[in-house]
Amino acid sequence: MTPESRPGRPLLTDFQLTSIGKYGTKQDVAAGDILFAAGDETYDLFVVLEGDVDIVEHFGKPKQTVLATYGPRQFLGEMGLLTGQRVYLTAIVTAPGRVLRIPYRKVQRIMAQEVELSELILRAFLVRHSKLTQRGSGLKLIGSRFHPDTHRLLEVMARNRLSSTWLDLEGSPDAEEVLQRLHIDPAELPIVFVPGSQVLRNPSTFELLSALGLAAPAVEHHTEVCDLAIVGAGPAGLASAVYGASEGLATTLVEETALGGQAGTSSRIENYLGFPAGLSGEELATRAALQAQKFEARILLASRAAALSSGANVHEVRFEDGRAVAAKAVIIATGAHYNRLPLDRLDRFEGVSVYYAATQMEAQACAGGPVTIVGGGNSAGQAAIFLASVCSEVRIVIRSKSLAHSMSRYLIDQIERHDRIHVIPGTEIVGLTGKTSLEGVEIRERANQTTSLLPTAGLFVFIGATPCTAWLEGQLAEDEHGFLMTGPDVPTEALPLPEQAPLFLETSRPGIFAVGDVRSRSVKRVAAAIGEGSMAVRLVYERLQTLGLVGANSSGADSLTRAGTG
Repeated sequence: MTPESRPGRPLLTDFQLTSIGKYGTKQDVAAGDILFAAGDETYDLFVVLEGDVDIVEHFGKPKQTVLATYGPRQFLGEMGLLTGQRVYLTAIVTAPGRVLRIPYRKVQRIMAQEVELSELILRAFLVRHSKLTQRGSGLKLIGSRFHPDTHRLLEVMARNRLSSTWLDLEGSPDAEEVLQRLHIDPAELPIVFVPGSQVLRNPSTFELLSALGLAAPAVEHHTEVCDLAIVGAGPAGLASAVYGASEGLATTLVEETALGGQAGTSSRIENYLGFPAGLSGEELATRAALQAQKFEARILLASRAAALSSGANVHEVRFEDGRAVAAKAVIIATGAHYNRLPLDRLDRFEGVSVYYAATQMEAQACAGGPVTIVGGGNSAGQAAIFLASVCSEVRIVIRSKSLAHSMSRYLIDQIERHDRIHVIPGTEIVGLTGKTSLEGVEIRERANQTTSLLPTAGLFVFIGATPCTAWLEGQLAEDEHGFLMTGPDVPTEALPLPEQAPLFLETSRPGIFAVGDVRSRSVKRVAAAIGEGSMAVRLVYERLQTLGLVGANSSGADSLTRAGTG
């Protein structure tokens, strides 16, 4: 019987089968054949032509569960196939037949060259990933809510949109049972179980992402050489990578935590040109990364910038993991860190019931209960609308009298029409209540200083950010808040050659540019960040021309030496 087409499990048409067929080979399969298994480093894309295939969680174990069955004209896979993440589910043939097997590398070609197929595959993978995240499939974290490394790992998982389950040592009976059964000392916590029976004991961000296949291993005393180095992979950095690589520059993009930056955690961006129905931060980041890889940009994750130095027409960025990248030009897109509320016991609840992003993982943790949002910007508005779909009530606490001066009108209109969202103006949060988990927030009216208590299952904080520029050690001109000054804003006394004026997005050092939230006076919008990222690449060419590193008539790689990876 032919299966039904549904979101996340579409049926390929005859035309689509013909189009995708040229990328793979057909092979017969028997009942019991395993097409890919949990723990595999990579896997191929399979299209079922005849027979049935089950997707199984915990294959061969007591908790084995069939998550889905795929039949003729349906394809297997999830977002990890596109990102290179290690497999955490098993595909087993349950009814004999035939499959079309498409190697991983050719899947990348499909995503780059086949518009209709790439759209169909990406949409299906996003839906599947969402359902798996709701289920908590994938990684399992055991750790104490009071341990800072538990919070750190939860943030890494959330920012990278990794499907996972957290067993709180203080609140989950299963956590203690697992530790005793595996003879794990509580001093080793937090621990992460990676599919394939790998156990990571308090891993660093790099160790976790490496175990998942998302971070390439660092080579000690190795300097990667390229034309353009980009530090930070938010929308501005991703745009720089796409435009730089597409213009023929040997481009390396390096990110500390996760692709997409703060925008990557947004549940819905509705005012981005060309997407009238909106798109999620995850979709934006995934599409951008696929584009960058299509043009052969090199992406390195889990590398935190540590130092910057410059020599004769070359700049070097060193990272805490020992990596170094040397380039003729550098674009800094490191964004900013979230500002924290000055509250007692805040660190006890961070990552547990105090959050700085509103993704599906946080929403799932607060589902059914009331939540409080502090902040009046677009990020707060997007979070409120998203959370209102799963929470009983959403309260927005702001110090000002209204949202009008800080939030886009389209978001304000949606908030005013939503019966689950309530704005509490002229108010600030002054305390947190709860013993093992957050139970409420104490608010104070600024006009009369009266206080009251709001029961809440989660507190979401969107009160601005501090620029990530400490690693530069003051080498580049900054404004009074630490944001990098560019173009005409750079003081003359900060320039190495006062007569050589910096270009619009160029910092006080020739050949080094700043884009996105890290830049002084930048517009804090996704579209603006993407525009700056693309514009910066054009300005890179202009600067390299003035330095004699590229021909005056060149528009691409013809005059730039592609140094590769040195």
